[in-house]
This record gives sequence, C-alpha cells and structure tokens, in this order.
Amino acid sequence: MNKKGSLIQDVYYVSGSTAILAEDMGKALLAQFHDVRFREEKIPFIQTPADARRALTHILEHSRGGQPLVFCTIMDQETRDVFDCPEVKFFDVFLNTLEMLEKALDAKALREPGYSRHFTISKMDKRVDAIHFSLEHDDGTKLAEYDEAEIILIGVSRSGKTPVSIYLATHMELKSANFPLTSDHLDQHELPKEIVRNRKRAVALTCSPNYLHSIREKRYAGSTYASLANCTKELQQAKQLYVRHNLKVLNVEGRSIEELAVQAIQLIGLARKGDRRVAGR
Repeated sequence: MNKKGSLIQDVYYVSGSTAILAEDMGKALLAQFHDVRFREEKIPFIQTPADARRALTHILEHSRGGQPLVFCTIMDQETRDVFDCPEVKFFDVFLNTLEMLEKALDAKALREPGYSRHFTISKMDKRVDAIHFSLEHDDGTKLAEYDEAEIILIGVSRSGKTPVSIYLATHMELKSANFPLTSDHLDQHELPKEIVRNRKRAVALTCSPNYLHSIREKRYAGSTYASLANCTKELQQAKQLYVRHNLKVLNVEGRSIEELAVQAIQLIGLARKGDRRVAGR
C-alpha cells in the first residue's frame, strides 16, 4: 500500500531456479512507484507443486492479511499455477514474453528453469575468480597484484568503492580492485606506483563535500573525520591527484550501484564479459 495506507506492500519473487531474473524484473517495475514502500523476499528453487504450495503457505502467513505481489518466472505450468490464486496478486513476468517470442521466431522454447545459452561451468568459474579477486583486493590490500585487475576504483573513504567493486565482480565477472585515498597519499599528493602504472584501468570516484559529509555523519557523527571541512579538504586533494595522473572521474552522487558499475566500465572502454569489444591494456 502507499504512504497513505497502514501497511507496507509485501512482494515475493518466486522461481524454479535462483529467482535472480524474477527479482531483477520485479524491482525494475517497482522502481517506477516512488510513493509506495515494499517489503521484499526472494523464494528460489520452487521445482514442484509441493514446493509451490509450501511457498504459498509461507507467503500468506507472512503477508499479514494483505494481498502480496508475487512475481513469478516458473516454467512448469502445474507448479506455476499454484500461485495464480485469489489470495495474491500474481504477475508472470516471463511466460507472456516467451510466448510472444515463440510466435515471432516460429519455434518452441526449451522452457527449462535457470537455463542460459552462455552460462556454462567456465563462466561460473570466471565469476567465482572475479569475486575472490575483488574480496582479496578490497580497500588497498595486495597492491602488488593490481596488475591483474581489470578495473581499479580509487576514492576517499566512504565514496562507494567497495559496493561498486563487488557488483562489478558478481554481475559482470570483472576482477575489480579498490584503493582508499588516506591522508598519507592526499597530503603527499601522490599515488602508489602500482596504481600509476595501471591508471588506464583506473576510475576515480568523487562527490560533493555535503554528500560525503552526510554519509560519514551517519556512522561517525560529530567527528573530525565526518566534518564538512575535512570532507571538503579530502575531496579537493583527491581532485588534484586525479588531474595530475589524468584519471577518469566518476561522480557517485545520486547514482545507484548498478549505474556506477556500467558507467565505470564505459569510462575506461571496457565491455562486459561476453560482449564483442574488450579494451586492451
């Protein structure tokens, strides 16, 4: 329900596989309703009618009397139909489009849950490797291995480096490292040599002093670290470093993690894995 109502709208993403597609499509649609608050839950691997009935029972027990929204990408009709009931508002976000594609292509779809033409064991291995690399090279660790990074994010503390770096690994299979600009580097007006020699693959993050101040204040209220004066100083010093080393700069303010990840790879001419164009080093 919207802000004028007494309840938050419950939303469930159900799937015969990971539910990533149902969640992504559902979230994209719900993002168009800024005045509505949502409580969301993902329920993956619903592969039989019995699984579906258990999931539906869970949904109805936790929806507190309201009619929850159910976004579904289940392929098996008998299993899918369990959720198409009066107690919920059911949205099949996959089937209608699939049926249109069958007509357009004059061919029958596989209708297999979780199937992807390109998602192979090799692709999974690349994603796992990218995630491990990003976790191991978070916040300036293992600088000597930055030559292996496909993208390097640089910025002052709390500028969003880690979440964007992890997104690049988990969703784009890119080995991403991130480096924090501390007072040592800012005061000395220099970057580590490991970053300087890889600057073509580096993206410098920035924002306004007020924005950084508001973020830091949430965790370190009243501290010198979070003060507007300190935020202003750090961002000015960082900007000087960015200009000195001719780094690509990305403003994080007002942008989602997904937007920042896409814009970051575009800035350095790097395509997503699997795309035709991949930048050289």
